[in-house]
Amino acid sequence: MTAALARALGAAPLVSRIVAAVLGGYALAALASVAAVALPIDRAQAVLAGMLASFAVYAGAVVWVFAVRSARRAWAGLLVAALVLLAPAWWVWSGGVA
Repeated sequence: MTAALARALGAAPLVSRIVAAVLGGYALAALASVAAVALPIDRAQAVLAGMLASFAVYAGAVVWVFAVRSARRAWAGLLVAALVLLAPAWWVWSGGVA
């Protein structure tokens, strides 16, 4: 049983990175897509820009997650980026855009 536990604990950082890439990247891309509506441009153009940017943000998040040294840094980077995007996204969600 100890060997199986050691193998499972050895795979935990990889599993954490995969979860961060899939779920964290998706959340970051969704926040970027919503935050783009806060741009001072026509609303239709902002929606299109956010939609297009979300693909790049998702791809960048996946690359970031597997490029950093540890899974902890990957999660921390995603969290920092999400906090930056949360302010304009919250403004859009609260009805700040007319």
